[in-house]
Amino acid sequence: MGDAHIPKLQLLLAFDREFPASFHEEIKRRFPDVEVRSLLLQHGTPIPSEIARDSTIVVTLGNLPNPEDAKDIKFIHFFSAGLDKVIHNPIFLDSSVPITTSTGIHGPPIAEWTLLNWLAASRQYQYTLENQKKHVWGRGEAYAQGHDQVGKKVGILGYGSIGRQIARVAVALGMTVHAYTASPRPTPSSRHDPHYIVPGTGDADGTLPISWNHGTDKASLHAFLSLGLDHIVVSLPLTPQTTHLLGAEEFAVLAASKPPNHPNPYLTNISRGKVIDQDALIASLKSGELSGAALDVTDPEPLPENHPLWDAPNVQISPHVSALGKEYFLRSFDVVRENLERVKRGEALVNEYKRGKGY
Repeated sequence: MGDAHIPKLQLLLAFDREFPASFHEEIKRRFPDVEVRSLLLQHGTPIPSEIARDSTIVVTLGNLPNPEDAKDIKFIHFFSAGLDKVIHNPIFLDSSVPITTSTGIHGPPIAEWTLLNWLAASRQYQYTLENQKKHVWGRGEAYAQGHDQVGKKVGILGYGSIGRQIARVAVALGMTVHAYTASPRPTPSSRHDPHYIVPGTGDADGTLPISWNHGTDKASLHAFLSLGLDHIVVSLPLTPQTTHLLGAEEFAVLAASKPPNHPNPYLTNISRGKVIDQDALIASLKSGELSGAALDVTDPEPLPENHPLWDAPNVQISPHVSALGKEYFLRSFDVVRENLERVKRGEALVNEYKRGKGY
């Protein structure tokens, strides 16, 4: 009896692209006690019943089992942090299968993307790049309007894992950080980051902001935007409450409160395009009310080639890729590994999606 064979957990990787053999080898090395299988499916295609019923963990981006086939699944893990594109799937609505996200792994690359755009804007990099292409030795006077980030204020809307790593980088540059969350964080324990954290990154204890601000009403948001911010970073989930959270009125409040002799505020959006009223953003960039914007997300995506946002002044647009890099998918499996250990110990999962909240 004591020597009875204990069947291995069945981990199913369901995805719309094939990973290299080296990736699969690394996953099997990291999960020696788990049977790892891979299933290539077109994005959004349901996992076939016979395969889903034989799985205990599913790792995916958009291929999900039917609820009736998921009774033995311990949890479903998503490669993404946001789930707004899949939360209407029956597995969310008609089952109680635990669902986890890759929240926490995006901080390092997105913070670097954010810093890249800040410095490209403030250090006149476009001028340098164009001159290099033309083999022109530029004039030093053209750089005199550049500035550094020391003493600048950055307000981070949504102080989650991404915002915390941006804060860490900002503080290293000599900036001060102001956090904004929906609910109050009055105590040290309430400011702790409960999500997965890439070792050596982030702000696990929430000690970097010099002010914590909160609220879900317009007055609270405007009070935050009135702090004299040089940068506003949007790092929020997309929900009905955050749709078009920032528009013409908010940009006006932000610009009216800028510190004397500082450039007008700079906006960075790495959440979802619909959080911002894009027409209002274009108008604000054209008027100079905002000095510039770094956008990794737009509304819609892909952004049509004739969309006026492309030609707005001082805007830098990338195609929703700020989190991507060679480390991405293996780091996502680090969250899976952490949760497998938690399942064995009977503990709550990290990064678990809370049904009803939308994140």
